[in-house]
Amino acid sequence: MTTTTAVPDYRTDAYFGLEDRWLPTAPDELTHYHELGEGQPILFLHGSGTGVTAAANWWLNLPELSAHGRCIAIDSIGYGQTVVAPDTEYGIRAWVEHAVRVLDALGIEKTWLVGNSLGGWVAFQFAIDHPERLHGIVSMGTGGAKLTAALKGHSDPDLSLQGVRSTLERFVTDTSLITDELVRVRYESALNDTASDRLAQVVAARDRDRTELPLDFEVLSRLEIPVLLIHGVQDHVIPVQRTFDLVTTIPTADAAIFHRCGHWSQVERADDFNRLVGDFLDRHPVL
Repeated sequence: MTTTTAVPDYRTDAYFGLEDRWLPTAPDELTHYHELGEGQPILFLHGSGTGVTAAANWWLNLPELSAHGRCIAIDSIGYGQTVVAPDTEYGIRAWVEHAVRVLDALGIEKTWLVGNSLGGWVAFQFAIDHPERLHGIVSMGTGGAKLTAALKGHSDPDLSLQGVRSTLERFVTDTSLITDELVRVRYESALNDTASDRLAQVVAARDRDRTELPLDFEVLSRLEIPVLLIHGVQDHVIPVQRTFDLVTTIPTADAAIFHRCGHWSQVERADDFNRLVGDFLDRHPVL
């Protein structure tokens, strides 16, 4: 696909160590992403939150997991540096269809999905809508759960340095991981793109779909692809019960529960996460 949309003058902060790529995925839509490795495709879907981007979710995972396949981490529409067409609508199915457009533009017929929080919710809706396009799913702290007090706070983000710090500290048990440098790059990400303009629309669409488009557990009970669920015991954003509900519904699912871990398992337990996901991929080779 060709587009006349100009590539933004933007470079992901060196803190994350990832190179920028841009992909035309629809008229007036230019998807920003990072790619490492080769072989079986693995599409990474980030969560939500102030200043969220693919880089800010996956910088500790892409270099390690690129040994197991072609890792592609996108900024979903409404987030990060992805350029969206005028009047773009947001929501779970919109994020699913954006992921489909990315695959189509890259010429990828089937992929693994790795999703964090909102990204996990999108991954399972993708499995419901397009099961023929998937090899399997890895999901951490899967989103779409009913609103809790923590989630209500997540729905009213504070676009300030302290607001970014407070958001990130809710994601972990070890708050020393939330360094001044990490807060800075997340804050600058929120300011350098149009996140502040789109944020209300994105948050409203996400929270609307908690009630209007919850995951269909009847369909998930017939899922046949490999699924790995990961959750931190101390996750105060998405209760660990969410994973228990999914693992007892999906016949092909396994679950790993990390102690001393909050919502951000791919960061707080990065080494364990990378080994677990790498082993899972290796045990389910694509034929």
